[in-house]
Formats: sequence, structure tokens, C-alpha cells
Amino acid sequence: MGSVSETGHAKNLANFNELLSFVSAYDTDYKPAKASISLAELQKLSNEARNALADLNTLNSAWRKAAIERDVAFKPLSKLMTRVMNALKASDTPYQADENVRTLVRKIHGSRAKAKLTDEEKQILAAEGKEIREISSSQTSFDNRLENYHKLIKLLSGFPLYAPNEPDLKVEGLTDLYNDLMLKNTAAVTAFVPVSNARIARNTVFYKEDTGLVDIALAVKAYVTSMFGASGPQYKQLAKLRFKSVKL
Repeated sequence: MGSVSETGHAKNLANFNELLSFVSAYDTDYKPAKASISLAELQKLSNEARNALADLNTLNSAWRKAAIERDVAFKPLSKLMTRVMNALKASDTPYQADENVRTLVRKIHGSRAKAKLTDEEKQILAAEGKEIREISSSQTSFDNRLENYHKLIKLLSGFPLYAPNEPDLKVEGLTDLYNDLMLKNTAAVTAFVPVSNARIARNTVFYKEDTGLVDIALAVKAYVTSMFGASGPQYKQLAKLRFKSVKL
């Protein structure tokens, strides 16, 4: 299966440019009354669409770089939390403190406090006429993980008996990591804002009703059909060109 860029927006632009080449060859025979499908406007729209795609691709590359750097930074976090939990167990902190930390560690991991029901268990409950209720306790988004990680650091800092010798397990080491994760998460979030705006701009150029590239292409095909008829070779040239709305 081709990617969206191959079968969606880029394909729409490629087909539009092919359509433009065909109608340009009609020379003076192509004289639509509708100004928006004149050759000059079609060329202008082609340029706008090409620029919209290029701008989005450039911004998307910058965002993906920031997102990958964030993913790499967050990847060791779950294993680190397991080590923190074990370090806490090996200390003289009270049981209740361990339980509070365990709750936060579970949230940072994104695991459930209660195992998810299996299909068989759901069927049994349904057969008994009992309501099946499952509340997702997974909190794996970057923002939620950071928030819970920060809570964990604050909690650990209040336990004098939590005093591991390993630098990365100390409160100071955990704090340094938190600051780094915050910077990388902020960078990724910041980089995504212009990507989102560029997608809106791209969708406007390609898919806005009546004035977007897709609707304009369909209007051109309708006009050419009115010029040469549905059985003419000119119609067949354009009939093979497909245009689809792909708003991603």
C-alpha cells in the first residue's frame, strides 16, 4: 500500500499538473467562462499547491526530528522507574511511602492498577447480566508521564531514608533527567504548532469547497466534457485523472 504522500495529496497535485498540461494544449479552444478555471488561475493554483506541500514537508521534518529526540529521551524512563522502586524497597522507608511511590511508578509506566478484562471474562459478566465497566488507567502521554514523574521526585525528596548511592537514582539525578525531558517535550510540542497550521493551509489550497484544487479539477473536467463531449478523446485524456479529498 502506498503512503499518503504517494496516493493522496502529492498524487492529487501530480494529476492536477497533468490535467493542466492537457488543457494547455487545447490552446485557444480552451476558453471557459468561469474565471477560476482559466489557464492563468490553474497555473497559479498549481504553484500554490506545490508550495503548500513543500512548506508542510519542511516543517514536518523539523517536528519529526524533535519528536524522535523526545522518544529517545523518554525510552529509558520505565526501566529507571523500576530501579527507583527497587532502590526504595532496599531502603528503610515506611511501607506506606513505598505504596505511594508504587502508584506513581505504575502511572509513569502506563500500566493498570487492575488487569484488563479478557474477552472470556466479559462474556461471563454479560451472561450474568452484569454491566461491563472498564476505565482506562493508562497515562502514557508525555505530559501525563512528566507530571507523574515530577510528583514522584517531590515525594522522594521528602523521604530522608531514600538515599541511593547511584547518581541517576538520587533525587538530584532524577531532577536533572526531568529537566531534560521537559525541554525535549516542549521542543516537540513547539515544533508541531507550525506543522498543524501548515496542514490547515494545505487543506485549504487542496480541499476548500469550490476553490480548492480538487473541486477546481472537477470543474475543469466538466468544462472539457462540455467542449468535446463524453465520447471525445479529450474527455478520455482527463477521465483517467482521479482527484480525492484526503484531509490528513
